[in-house]
Amino acid sequence: MRLTVLDHGHRRRATLFLALTSTMSRVDSPDIVKMLLYRPGFLTRPLLDLTADAMRGPSYWTAGEREYLAMCTAQLYRCPFCIDTHAELTRIAGRGEIDPADPASARPPLRAVREFLEQLTRTPDRVDATGVANLPESAVLDALRVNLVWNIVNRLANAFGFTLREGQLRSGTRALHRFGYRFPGFLLADGKTTDHGDVAADLRHAVLDAPATTDPSLRAAAAAGGPLPEPWQSYVTAVRDASYTITDTDIARLTAAGHTEDQIFEITVAAAVGAALRSFDAGRNALGLEA
Repeated sequence: MRLTVLDHGHRRRATLFLALTSTMSRVDSPDIVKMLLYRPGFLTRPLLDLTADAMRGPSYWTAGEREYLAMCTAQLYRCPFCIDTHAELTRIAGRGEIDPADPASARPPLRAVREFLEQLTRTPDRVDATGVANLPESAVLDALRVNLVWNIVNRLANAFGFTLREGQLRSGTRALHRFGYRFPGFLLADGKTTDHGDVAADLRHAVLDAPATTDPSLRAAAAAGGPLPEPWQSYVTAVRDASYTITDTDIARLTAAGHTEDQIFEITVAAAVGAALRSFDAGRNALGLEA
């Protein structure tokens, strides 16, 4: 990955876990797992709480349909890692109910909510909820939570340079499905746990407000899209609006300016979370709910 700490900066318990699982599966741990196990108190705990419920908790949508929505989000972000992963998970979780290669195989409500989520991703300032007006509000809210998760993860996958290596697609997707996007609790024990009564609120606090390497004001500016001094401004804009364009050169420009990898990690996460929450809030507003 583009940040060496995401490959080699883990705490001892995470390092041992990664080594053990890689030995047992005979496949290197996927980049997404390595990222999630790096500093779990900053991002991972609230994100996984949200993800496990959104992807495998009770829902109007089947598990396969939620994976299909995740794949469609990945296609918007042009993230090969996420596209391939969720296409495979759609096949595994859907058991033939939906063909990831054939949009017409999705039932009409799923096609309607997919188009609504695409609006939120592309144009959160101009959202028309007419297409989902006949769906139960709870169904649309379920889809919004799915969209929130993958609006974050796709940006991070692109920015950090996630790559699928030989054998990881089969082993990684089956492990995610089998364990329902949950990790052993001892791997996530890091820092204080706060409960703000809502997983999205917990995510906001952990990433934007809680103590970290960077100042909360810097993370708040990244979440809002600026203003920031260069080279932060150009980088944050890319994370938010065109994460697929980020290259090694962008990271090198930040390190050359004196920024550490931990700082780059935090600002990348803040920018991704801020942009994703903007779409999430726009979706709730379109339904007539408070953000």
